[in-house]
Amino acid sequence: MSEAAAVRRTRPLFALRPLFALRPLFALRLALREMRGGLKGFYIFLACIALGTAAIAGVNSLSQSISETIASRGQELLAGDIRFELNNRVATADERAFLQGLGDVSVSAGLRSMARLPDGSNQALVELKAVDGAYPLYGKLESDPAKPVPELLAKEGEIFGAIAAPLLLERLGVTPGAEIFIGNARVRISASLVSEPDALSDGFGFAPRLMISSEALVASGLVQTGSLVEHTYKIRLPDPADVPVIRAQAETRFPSAGWSIRTSGNAAPSLNANITRFSQFLTLVGLTALIVGGVGVANAVRSYLDGKRSVIATFKCLGAPASLVAMIYLSQILMIALVGIGIGIAIGAFIPFVAAQFLAGVLPVSTAFELYPSALGLAALFGLLTALTFAILPLGRARRVPATALFRQQGFEPTGFPPLAYLTGAFICLAALAGLAVWTAYDQYISLVFLGAIAFAFIVLRGVSLLISWLARRSPRVHSPALRLAIGNIHRPGALTPSVVLSLGLGLALLVTLALIDGNLRRELTGDMAERAPNFFFVDIQSSEIEGFRSLLAGAMPEGKIIEVPMLRGRIVALNGEDVNSRNVPPGGQWVLRGDRGITYARNRPENSKLTEGSWWPEDYGGEPLVSFSAEEARELGLKLGDTVTVNVLGRNITARISNFREVEWESLSINFVMVFSPNTFAGAPHAWLATIIDPDASAQEEAAVLKTVTNTYPTITSVRVKDALDIVNTLLGQLATAVRAAAAVALVASILVLAGALAAGNRARIHDAVVLKTLGATRATLIRAFSYEYIILGLATAVFALFAGGVSAWFVVSRIMTLPSSFLPDVAIATIILALVVTVGIGLAGTWRVLGQKAAPVLREL
Repeated sequence: MSEAAAVRRTRPLFALRPLFALRPLFALRLALREMRGGLKGFYIFLACIALGTAAIAGVNSLSQSISETIASRGQELLAGDIRFELNNRVATADERAFLQGLGDVSVSAGLRSMARLPDGSNQALVELKAVDGAYPLYGKLESDPAKPVPELLAKEGEIFGAIAAPLLLERLGVTPGAEIFIGNARVRISASLVSEPDALSDGFGFAPRLMISSEALVASGLVQTGSLVEHTYKIRLPDPADVPVIRAQAETRFPSAGWSIRTSGNAAPSLNANITRFSQFLTLVGLTALIVGGVGVANAVRSYLDGKRSVIATFKCLGAPASLVAMIYLSQILMIALVGIGIGIAIGAFIPFVAAQFLAGVLPVSTAFELYPSALGLAALFGLLTALTFAILPLGRARRVPATALFRQQGFEPTGFPPLAYLTGAFICLAALAGLAVWTAYDQYISLVFLGAIAFAFIVLRGVSLLISWLARRSPRVHSPALRLAIGNIHRPGALTPSVVLSLGLGLALLVTLALIDGNLRRELTGDMAERAPNFFFVDIQSSEIEGFRSLLAGAMPEGKIIEVPMLRGRIVALNGEDVNSRNVPPGGQWVLRGDRGITYARNRPENSKLTEGSWWPEDYGGEPLVSFSAEEARELGLKLGDTVTVNVLGRNITARISNFREVEWESLSINFVMVFSPNTFAGAPHAWLATIIDPDASAQEEAAVLKTVTNTYPTITSVRVKDALDIVNTLLGQLATAVRAAAAVALVASILVLAGALAAGNRARIHDAVVLKTLGATRATLIRAFSYEYIILGLATAVFALFAGGVSAWFVVSRIMTLPSSFLPDVAIATIILALVVTVGIGLAGTWRVLGQKAAPVLREL
């Protein structure tokens, strides 16, 4: 509908003053009539809201999909209704009788070991799992060829059956039917493993799976005193609803058992926690995209209302109060926002279905299309609050357009702050948006820091734009007319400088931050850390073997430095006498209490750590048990000197008092422990040894020779080549980085949309400037050069800010949170500058090309 038609249709209505009593309904009618002309001017608004809403809806829907699938398939993922896990010991007769009285029991054992070819020519680290004939109680193990598990693991003569993961076959260079050695047992690979029902509940493994029978594990000789082996008892109950009662009975009857109890309702807690953390991170990135898009919303609303100046002036000429005008356009903004939110929710609803096609073989996700109303509703609320937060202020300025603007469009530009009511409304919406982000966060502290960083970034970006304008205003006069015009455009009233800097600043800064974190981690894993790390870890060295092993290793790698320490496994069960399950522990310290920890004892302080508080015990100390605790983890757990820590080791609860705190260099990958006890704590306790060897100059051939020698001589000792483990971590890091980059790309796309919106919002002023300059003799080529110079200057300034802000953020994350060395990467800087220039100049010229073709007469008539 034309503006004249809108005026004719509304004139009789304004004459009826009583209708103002029904102002909201009246405003809605006028808003609907005016929107008959289409959504021109609101496309960027729609894109910004839809993009951010889709990101939040998709991430939370996918997270909820995985969590619900884990909950619904809990029995299968756990391979039982309830699971009891003991480390380094089997259940006692009383414990076993209790477990067998609950229902059907399946017993398994898990440990790391070495698989080797009969001729000793090749070997590989494996995650060994020994199961009995009842496995699995729930779910189905799939293999190729498909046969019952007992048949595949059956013993033929002196050879046991085994099921191997395809990766193990590849590493050993064998096929099903081949024979290998596990410890002292000879096994034949009867099938390749396709899927294992309880793999996720068993946790992440650094090596491929090899499954054997419990009988084969006994024959291997791998389970000895102090061996790091997990014994698991999975039970199928007559009534799964009895799980809470049984768990309480087990804890009451056997308070010192030290077993870890897990139920089918919490089959994979670590996976759940990691997915929740990662989805929170991606949600915050999506919220960044939404907030950046909010700037685009403000620009789009300002641009749209700027084009409606004559309509607003007409309304006021006909007697409409400013509040009615604001209500009309608020109704339009809300309707358009709902359309954008609807588009975003529709896209977000499909993201789990699409992602499931790629994740089905890795994570427990449903491949059926399902809706997750809570996740979609949360995204809709974020989108609505963002739209209102950033649309209210431009709306408040638009209501001040006077009736005289109908006759002279270039004669009035709204300045100053909007009315107090609009400022208050925007503040309330902003507070609600921040409160929602904190309330729904897994780690509220991280969410608060994130929101504070965003707020600080907005302030700094505003300061950067003011600094650029100030420098442009005070720059020396240049001879080039195009460059002089570009510099003038940067600091003149109504310049695009604040919008461009804010538009690209956040997106580029986020991109630089993530790129630097990723680059530093990769460099550390493949470079510095790999060079500082030991060549090998050797696990499960028996006391009877330690002397011979030391001599063998010294001969195999003469230049290597050998370090060996006694090692046990223990679970922290109480802090200061309080059960750890009843404590509210921050996420950063939960890993210490989750599962068993490696522990050791020592007379002297470990050489790779330093005391931060307290003192070390004397070499001949014989008093109450003492413990040295890692300082960082102690802070997370709220511990102080003199506090007590109770650990369960081999079925016994041992309480020790904290004597000192140590700063541990975890990134060195050398032998480190959260807890180091005084030697008298475990006097006489059976244990194995852990050893490392360090030789930075050793070649791959020398390392292969060491691995072969140790494995063939001591088949029960597990050898872990650190570089192989780092390669696995690097691969996982690459997979996570892909998701992070995709999320960062969403924020960058939002920034580009905002930049396009900023240019659209300034089109009227650009048209005016271009027409006046062309009338005064400027050519189109001169104007193009001027605009190009302007966008290049702004792009370079924004890139400099992004490099600084991203560099500081990445340094803080890598250096302070990950405690790794951090450095600035020049290739990231160059890529950022190029990207900033391409985006600003490309979009800027695309947006101004139409401006240069405007006819002069229509514009000059309005001056």
